[in-house]
Amino acid sequence: MSDVPPKRRKTSARPYHHGDLRRVVLETAAAMVREQKTWQFTLREVARRAGVSHTAPYNHFADKGALLAELAMGGFDALRMALEASRPKRPGAFRDEYFAVARAYVRFGTENPGLYRLMFSQDVGYDVHMSERSVAAFGVMLELLARGQATGAIKKARLRAQAAACWAAVHGITTLCIEGLFEPAIVGKAPVDAALATLFEGLAP
Repeated sequence: MSDVPPKRRKTSARPYHHGDLRRVVLETAAAMVREQKTWQFTLREVARRAGVSHTAPYNHFADKGALLAELAMGGFDALRMALEASRPKRPGAFRDEYFAVARAYVRFGTENPGLYRLMFSQDVGYDVHMSERSVAAFGVMLELLARGQATGAIKKARLRAQAAACWAAVHGITTLCIEGLFEPAIVGKAPVDAALATLFEGLAP
């Protein structure tokens, strides 16, 4: 006869009756990143909060690094969708679309500071940063600038170099905003729009 108390045996069996364990673990970890603005938790802590056994996450993630990598790629998916959704429904001035996409990028980062930091952290690994899902977010910027060049709205230049410069600038603005350093007292009135306008002036033909 087993000497394991009935309650203990029942608890260990719980995750195997869970309808969507992978989703629950991911959502729980995402909530912890959102609340704590960091990812210094353990898989055991994620499991405890999710209400599953401490070994349950290993059914879908080899280790914490694998879980963080999937969270980061989900973040890049969300960023891409936010950038695509920000585009005006009706075609208009290229400058308006540029500002809409750039503001959406900054807004995503400032509204999701923990996730944004994780997405660009070395903790998620090189493979994440080079994955199709992360590169797709950069692709939105590439496509935008390509159309700008084609219509004459911005100067002709090496497209990827131009996109890299824009990405570096917008990423820097976002990071400074997250850290509370991009304040009018430091960089002047309406700092985000002012910085984006200066960047656009550099793109103008």
